[in-house]
Amino acid sequence: MLDFLASHFPYHTREGWLERCIAGRVAVNDRPAPPDYVLAFRDRIEYLTADRDEPFVRFDVDVVYDDADLLVVNKPPNLPCHPAGRYFDHTLWAWAKSEAGLDDPIFVNRIDRETSGLVVLARNAAAAKRCRAEFASRRADKRYVVLVEGVFPESVTAQGWLVPDDAGPVRKRRRFVAGKLDDADPPGGEWSVTHLRLAAIHGPISEISVTLETGRLHQIRATLLGLGFPVVGDKLYGVDPGIFLRFCTDAMTEDDHRRLRLPHQALHAERLVFRHPSTREPLDLHAPLPKDMQALITSW
Repeated sequence: MLDFLASHFPYHTREGWLERCIAGRVAVNDRPAPPDYVLAFRDRIEYLTADRDEPFVRFDVDVVYDDADLLVVNKPPNLPCHPAGRYFDHTLWAWAKSEAGLDDPIFVNRIDRETSGLVVLARNAAAAKRCRAEFASRRADKRYVVLVEGVFPESVTAQGWLVPDDAGPVRKRRRFVAGKLDDADPPGGEWSVTHLRLAAIHGPISEISVTLETGRLHQIRATLLGLGFPVVGDKLYGVDPGIFLRFCTDAMTEDDHRRLRLPHQALHAERLVFRHPSTREPLDLHAPLPKDMQALITSW
């Protein structure tokens, strides 16, 4: 059973599931089951979560598209897609089960907890397979809106490598190194191509439209920081990496909040264009900016 839990529900590690089995928090057919229990056909597994207060999240999820195959939503910022860490019920996954009637939500794409915008969930395995193949082959068109500090140039195509930021104070950060594809691969590097176009300037802030040729972890945020334009509200790739360290210890100051301008990173998945998994007709879906991002750019 332990292998099944770890592979199908990766929001806990294998060791985490082992601890929960030993603590009697995993039941099979209404009885606590040991981690080495051999599952049989039609066994019913129940995870008995501990009572705990999860961090506050916003559940103002807007449905953008809904049919027998797909549910596409505009996710608010600070709502995680999947259970992880301190979040279980306060996730888009849990919302999809309780409010949208998806027994087994299948995410076609995911965005960071603090990122807002379009998320595609499949209602069945066949739709998920076709959509994921389209996204993986880069036939899907994805466009983001991001607000950055400073006056951005008219357009930039950033090509280079995303590498571990070993010299920085935060180990989970990545660093963008400009280069060419035929250059020698830097250690731990992933090739990335990001197209950035200036949409508008709002006082000290630039609004940028972003499209991706590659989909790498933290690609937009790390690339923009490497170009000298940190994302507004970004604790990890923003104006000061020390803010992230203070955020992790609940020690952020009033000055930190003032410098961030927003309580979340100003990154929004605005548009998705892809073929419907059954009809193969193109879907062109849009999601408006969160109200606080809109209010910030109209305040200048």
